[in-house]
Amino acid sequence: MVGDDVPADRQKAFLDNGPAMLSFVMANSPLGFRWMEGYSDYYPELPGGLPNGRSIEPDQFDGNLLGDELARLNPPYLAVPAGMVVFSADYKWLALTAVSAKGLAVATECLARGTKAALLGQKPLTMGQALAGGLRAGLLAAGVPVWLDTPLTELYVEGGAVTGAVVTRDGAPGLVRARRGVVVGSGGFEHNAAMRAQYQEQPIGTEWTVGAKENTGDGIRAGQRLGAATDLMDDAWWGPAVPTPDQPWFCLAERTLPGGLLVNAAGARFVNEGAPYSDVVHVMYERDTASASHIPAWLIVDQNYRNRYLFKDIAPTFPFPDEWYDAGAVHKAWTLDALATAIGVPAAALRSTVDRFNSLARQGKDTDFGRGDSAYDHYYTDPSVQPNSCLAPLWLPPYYALRIVPGDLGTKGGLLTDARARVLRPDGSVIPGLYAAGNASAAVMGRSYAGAGSTIGPAMTFGYVAAMDIARGA
Repeated sequence: MVGDDVPADRQKAFLDNGPAMLSFVMANSPLGFRWMEGYSDYYPELPGGLPNGRSIEPDQFDGNLLGDELARLNPPYLAVPAGMVVFSADYKWLALTAVSAKGLAVATECLARGTKAALLGQKPLTMGQALAGGLRAGLLAAGVPVWLDTPLTELYVEGGAVTGAVVTRDGAPGLVRARRGVVVGSGGFEHNAAMRAQYQEQPIGTEWTVGAKENTGDGIRAGQRLGAATDLMDDAWWGPAVPTPDQPWFCLAERTLPGGLLVNAAGARFVNEGAPYSDVVHVMYERDTASASHIPAWLIVDQNYRNRYLFKDIAPTFPFPDEWYDAGAVHKAWTLDALATAIGVPAAALRSTVDRFNSLARQGKDTDFGRGDSAYDHYYTDPSVQPNSCLAPLWLPPYYALRIVPGDLGTKGGLLTDARARVLRPDGSVIPGLYAAGNASAAVMGRSYAGAGSTIGPAMTFGYVAAMDIARGA
């Protein structure tokens, strides 16, 4: 799957060290993990692929263990309803509460967890907050200080090796010395407009990403100034996103639920909407031309879709916010022709596309793009829709068109590293004392996206690899 984009020894280092990293984390923090059963690998049909998945997520974590540090924890990307404790694996079912008994049961379970936590006086955290909180609790227990609001200025070199970092703290410069090595784990450059313009295909900017706003490429630039090589700088952890006014909405389930299809500026389908989200955006860029624009694309749905499924945090039957309409993120019309006019695509083409899609949906077989052929396609879908849970016709007006742009979870390119997480020069030599992990390094997944956790899993693993290499006195 990754192929030649990443050296085999680096791929092997990830596979070999992942279990050891998890064992270390669980032994040195209060974190536990749970299997996301049923969350398919993104390419389960490939050799070794698992349709039932292998991804894990943090178990529920009590934020009280953080003490005063809890106030410094970033909020979740999407706030869950008050009184509920929700895991990533619950999300697919919460989108189906209006049409699924299991969806209602999962919602009830989420509420029961929240009630129990409240009765016990806990401050329950899940998903990314649980992971960050649990790791921070481990550092607290070990007496490891964490300096926030301390940006990196330069890497410090002495005797030909990186031996520290020049930082700014409380408005004053300072030097933090490191006897054995420095690990750059500063994230990608998704919020650096100049770097995105320099390295990435257009159109792109900083307004479509959902990555942390602090990710401005500081660590990557510092490594480059020391002669470090980089790789995959043109790529990102892409995903179709709706550019809503407050922040982009990264569409995991919405584009794959039955009763929706993606069209380009010509009003034509161009992709399997249920494919791995990074692949969908790769197709958008590959096919985007002046004569056939794919950026933006449009997600076309009908009122039946809106009556059945959650969209972002908007409950079924509830209207999209007026602000979305004002921003051009969504359009509504009582006919497909009127909708086509609103979004500037040929009306006859859109009608023909929807007619063709409806015919395929009734047959239950997408012979045009293969939606539903992979087990992954069926994860964020509606099992009550048969014969193909990915496909349902559009028939009930009004119709909606949601603007789709190339969103991302963060950039994928960064400092080139070896199997020991050491940063390399273009000639393959090692920069002594310098390591990198996470999105500050070129992704071990290459241009692929193997499954849920393909960002944070390698980040933690190569952070562990770097630390162990340093501890061995490399």
